[in-house]
Amino acid sequence: MARNANPQQLAAENKGLRARLERAEESMREILSGESDALLVQGADGAQLFTRKGADQSYRTLIENMSEGALTLTPEGLILYANRRFAKMLETPLEKVIGSEIHTWFAPESRQTIQMLLQKDAVANRSEELVLAAADGVRVPVYLSVSRLLLDKMPDSLCMVATDLTEQKRNEAILAAEEFARAILEQAADAIVICDRTGRIIRASKQAQTLCGRSPIGRPFEHAFPLAQSNGAAFSPVGAIDTAHRQSVEARMDHGGRAFDLLVSVGYLTDARNERLGSVITLTDITERKLAEKAILDANRTLRENEISIKRLNRVYTILSGINTLIVRARNRDDLFREACRIAVEQGQFRIAWIGVVDRSAGKTVLVASAGVGEELLTAIKDRNSHSMSEDQSLGDSMATRAMREKSAVVVNDLRNSLEVPFGKRYADSGIFSIATLPLMVSEEVVGVIALYASENEFFHEEELKLLKELAGDIAFAIDHIDKRDRLSYIAYYDELTGLANRSLFIERVAQYVRSVVGGRSNLAVGVLDLERFKNINHSLGRPAGDALLKQVADWLTHYLGDANLLARVDADHFAFVLPDVKHERDVSRFIEKALEDFTKHPFMLDEAVFRVAAKVGVAIFPDDGPSADMLFRNAEIALRKAKVSGDRYTLFAQKMTDTGVLKPTLESQLRAAIDNEEFALHYQPKLNLVSGKLTGAEALIRWNDPRRGLVPPAQFIPILEETGLIFEVGRWALHKAVKEYLRWRAAGLPAVRIAVNVSPLQLRNTGFVAEIREAIGIDVHAGAGLELEITETTIMKDLEYTIATLQEIREMGVGIAIDDFGTGFSSLRYLAKLPIDTLKIDRSFVVDMASGSRGLALVSTIVNLGQALSLKLVAEGVETEEQARLLRLLRCDEVQGYLYGRPVPIEAFEAAFLVPRGQHTSS
Repeated sequence: MARNANPQQLAAENKGLRARLERAEESMREILSGESDALLVQGADGAQLFTRKGADQSYRTLIENMSEGALTLTPEGLILYANRRFAKMLETPLEKVIGSEIHTWFAPESRQTIQMLLQKDAVANRSEELVLAAADGVRVPVYLSVSRLLLDKMPDSLCMVATDLTEQKRNEAILAAEEFARAILEQAADAIVICDRTGRIIRASKQAQTLCGRSPIGRPFEHAFPLAQSNGAAFSPVGAIDTAHRQSVEARMDHGGRAFDLLVSVGYLTDARNERLGSVITLTDITERKLAEKAILDANRTLRENEISIKRLNRVYTILSGINTLIVRARNRDDLFREACRIAVEQGQFRIAWIGVVDRSAGKTVLVASAGVGEELLTAIKDRNSHSMSEDQSLGDSMATRAMREKSAVVVNDLRNSLEVPFGKRYADSGIFSIATLPLMVSEEVVGVIALYASENEFFHEEELKLLKELAGDIAFAIDHIDKRDRLSYIAYYDELTGLANRSLFIERVAQYVRSVVGGRSNLAVGVLDLERFKNINHSLGRPAGDALLKQVADWLTHYLGDANLLARVDADHFAFVLPDVKHERDVSRFIEKALEDFTKHPFMLDEAVFRVAAKVGVAIFPDDGPSADMLFRNAEIALRKAKVSGDRYTLFAQKMTDTGVLKPTLESQLRAAIDNEEFALHYQPKLNLVSGKLTGAEALIRWNDPRRGLVPPAQFIPILEETGLIFEVGRWALHKAVKEYLRWRAAGLPAVRIAVNVSPLQLRNTGFVAEIREAIGIDVHAGAGLELEITETTIMKDLEYTIATLQEIREMGVGIAIDDFGTGFSSLRYLAKLPIDTLKIDRSFVVDMASGSRGLALVSTIVNLGQALSLKLVAEGVETEEQARLLRLLRCDEVQGYLYGRPVPIEAFEAAFLVPRGQHTSS
C-alpha cells in the first residue's frame, strides 16, 4: 500500500482484511469438522486450489497455502502442527516452531491471554488481538482465533488461526496520525514540511506556505526552500543520513528581498525494519535570535575593545599625571626630558620613548633623551633624524621630520606591513608594532618632538592621541616655562644688555666680600661710575648706538678690572665696581685716577666713528663709609652726585657730604613763592583699554605755571623740590587735589575713572606718608577707589622691607598701587611677587625699542608674561605710533598711555575730550 494513500483508501483496505479473516476462520472450522466437501481458496501464492472432503493431503495443501497462520496444539500449549505462513510470521524455520511451546512466540503482555485461552473452561471459540514476538525481535500484531477440536480417536486439541494485523495497524496509526498531523501543521508556529523518501513535499504547515510564498506541496524541497548552509552548500533532506538521530543545521534563505536565518531540524520516518519512508523538516525562524546574538557579539567585542582602550588610556593618563608632576619639580631641560622618557617607559609601559629638540643652526633634530632603547637602535634613530629639518626629502623623511614639518602627530599602527618606517619589520620582530611622533610646539613654533613606541598593534587611536597631544602640549609648556624661568632668573640677577650683574646681585656679592674682610687687615671699596654725555649720545645717535656704547664700556671695564664678577650695571648709564683688597685710601685714589685717565683715552666706535667718553666716579670705603653692602653702595652714589655737582672727576664719600650746597637759592625761593601763590596745577593724560578703546584712568602730572617764564618743564623744578624738601608740601597738595577732582566727577555723574598720582621717593620714606594718604581719602568713603599711587621701581627697591609694609597699609585702604617705569630700576624679581601692587607700567624706552627689533619685542613680551603670571594689570607708557599699539595688542597688554591717545592737558580740556558727553559741560 502506498504511504501517501488517502484515509478513504485505508478504511476500505481494513474492511476487506477483516472480511477475509472471517472467511478464513469459517473455512478452517469447516475443514476441521468435516462439513465441507470442497473449497475454492485463494492461496498465499495466488494459486486456485480445489480440494475434496476426506482427502487429507488436499486439506493439508489447502492449509499450507493459506494467507493466515494456522496451527494445532495440545491443551498444554505444545504446537502439534503449524503451516508455513505462521512460521513466516515468526521469521523462524517451521521445524523449530512445531514442537515448541506456544507462549514462547508471544510478547510478554500477550502470554497471560494465551494461558487463559488454553484452559478447558474457556469459551469454545474465542478471538483476541495479540502480539507475536518474531525471532528477529520484530513485534507482529495478530488477530488470533482459537477453536477446540473434538475428533474421533484423538485427544482434545486446539486450532488457532493467526491473521497478520501489521498492515491494518499501520493503516490505523496512519489514520490517527493524519488527524494529529493536520492539527499540528495548521497551528504550528514553525514551518513544518513532510517529504517522501525522494525529497518531494507531501505535507506542509500554514507557516511553511507563508515562508515559501505559495503552496510547496508536490515540489522538491530544495526548490521550495533554497537554503544555504554556513559553508555555502545547499541544504537537502535527501542523502546519506543517520536515521537514528534528529539532525539540526543553521541555514539562510533569501525570499521576497528579505533574508531569513533558519534552524532546520530533520526527523526521518522509518518502518519497523528501519527503512526510510520519508522525513519531517522543521524550519524555525531564528532571524531575531541571530540578530540578538550578533548584537551580543558586537557588544562583547565593543566591550573588549573598550577594556583594551581603557587600559591604554589609563597608561597614557599615568604618563600625563607623572609628567604634570614632573613639570612642577623639573629644574632644567635635561631633567625634564630624561624624566619624561623614563615615565613613559616605566609608568606608561611603552617600549621606547625619546625626545629630540630642534637645532636650527645645524638644521636637524638632536636626540637629547631616551629610555628603553639599546645603543645600536639609538644610533640608528639618531642617524635617521640627522636630516629632519631639511626640506630635501631625498635625504630621508622620517616620522619626526613629518611631525615637525606638518606640525601634527604622525602615527604608524602596523609596523610590520608599513612602508613608512624603514626599520618597521625590524621593530616588529623585536615586539614593537606601533609608533607615534608628536611635535612639541611653543608659540606656534616647533621646538622638538617626542616619539613613543608601543608593543601593541593599532595602539594609537583618536582617544589615545588626544591625550598624547595634551601630553606633548604639557611638555612644550614645561620647556617654555623653564626657558622663561631661566630668562627671568637671569634678568633678576643680570643686565641683559651687557651681561654684567645687576644692582641686586652686585649688592649680594659686595656683602660676601664684606664678610670676608671683617676682622682682616684689608678693606674694600665700592665705586659707582657715571658716563658723561651719555644721554646726548643716546638722543643724537639713537638707542642702538647708546646700547653699543654701554656694551663696549662693560667690555673695557671687565678687561681693566680683570674679573666681570667685580662689576655691575646698576642704572641706565651707571656702572658699579668693587675693589675687594684695599690697603690704604690713597691706593683707591691712585687706582681711580689711573682708570679714569685710561678710560678717557680709549676710543669707542659708534656708527663707524670714534668717540671718547668721560666719566665720573663716587667711592665709599669699608668700614669707614658703611658697615654693610647696602650702605656702602648708597654712600658711593652720594659721592657720585657730589662729584657731578662739584665737577670733580671722582669723589670719596665723607659723612658731612650733602647735595644741598649746590642748589640755586633763586630757584628755591621761586618755588616757595609758587606754593604760596598756587601756581602749581595738575594736567591729566588718559589711559585707555587697548582692546575696547574705553577710558580706564588718568595720570595727574604736576605743572608749574611760572608768571615770568610760563609753563616750566617738570625736569627743571621737580629735582629741586626733592632736594629742598618742598616735594612733601607739593606732593600732599597733588594728592588732595586729585581726590577732590575724582569725587567731583562722581558727584556730577561723569565716568569716575581712577586718577594716578606720582609719589616721590622722599614722600614714600616719610614716616607720616601713610597718615597723609588716610587724611586725603578720609573725606569720602569712595575716595580710596579713585586714587592710585605711581612709584618708580628704583624707589621701591631702595628699602624693600619698609616699602612692602608701607604699601600694604596703603593698599588696605582701597588705594591702587602701580610700579612706574618698570624695567629700568633693575629690581629683584624674586621680591616682585611679594610687593602689594596692582599695576606694572612698562617704561617708554622699551615701547620705543619694541618696533625696532626682535630683542625689544621679546623684552616687552617677557614683562607682559611676567605681569600676567602675577595677575597684575599691564600699562604701556609713551605709545606714540599705531605700530606700537598693534604690537602691544598682539602681546595682550591691558592698557596704553601716550601721545597717540592724548597729551597731558588741563582739567577742563581733559573733561571735554574724555568725560563730558557732547553738548554738556561741567565747571571745575
